[in-house]
Amino acid sequence: MLPPRYPIRLGVNIDHCATLRQARYRDYSRSCGKMVEPDPIACALTAERAGAEGITIHLREDRRHIQESDAYRLRECIQTHLNLEMSATEAMATFAKKLAPEAVCIVPENREEVTTEGGLDVINNRERIKAIATSLQANNINVSLFIEPNKEQIEAAATIGCKAVELHTGAWANAFYDRAQCEVTYQCLCEGAELSHQLGLAVHAGHGINYHNARLICELPHLQEVNIGHSIISRALLDGFYLAVRDMKGILANCGK
Repeated sequence: MLPPRYPIRLGVNIDHCATLRQARYRDYSRSCGKMVEPDPIACALTAERAGAEGITIHLREDRRHIQESDAYRLRECIQTHLNLEMSATEAMATFAKKLAPEAVCIVPENREEVTTEGGLDVINNRERIKAIATSLQANNINVSLFIEPNKEQIEAAATIGCKAVELHTGAWANAFYDRAQCEVTYQCLCEGAELSHQLGLAVHAGHGINYHNARLICELPHLQEVNIGHSIISRALLDGFYLAVRDMKGILANCGK
């Protein structure tokens, strides 16, 4: 018997709108208005109009793209679901509780990386992650953990008390054009999704999902949400942000039909 298919929510990650802005205006006193562009909030509002069910941002400790002011403006402006990606630190937890997004995804963070690479090590950081997740959930913020589709990490995540896991799809995305490796990594994702569901965790997915592989990722059992940024921003350079989001939403909406 096939597992039930959920309508898959699209969370659009707008970090790289801010990356482009910061490349030119990092040292400027303003983060929007006058000559400062692009404005991540304008991108977020366009994503909503095109059908996105949520907006995702990663406020990094080095503030390389999204700024605190962006997060507060988003909180006031968007009408959908705000998902804050953050490292497992007390400072970020304090900020998250002040911002009050609908959801937080706790992610690993390495200042040397260009983008988040690899999943959170829940096993070796269980108590710290659990304390932060508990404090956030006490403030009515749903918490997910960004982890590899690994049995031990998923089982550890289930002991934290969070609502969901976001399975790191990077290894599969990197192997997508290698048929043998694609099959192996996709099987790991399927098994991870099944185990997560069995343990009472909602299943989300993210990293490396694009217009070519999204149809396959949508076949993951119990998948409820995907978060996509880089591919949508890249498509937007050619087609515009509205069409880029609309086309990705169309792919997700037609999966399984």
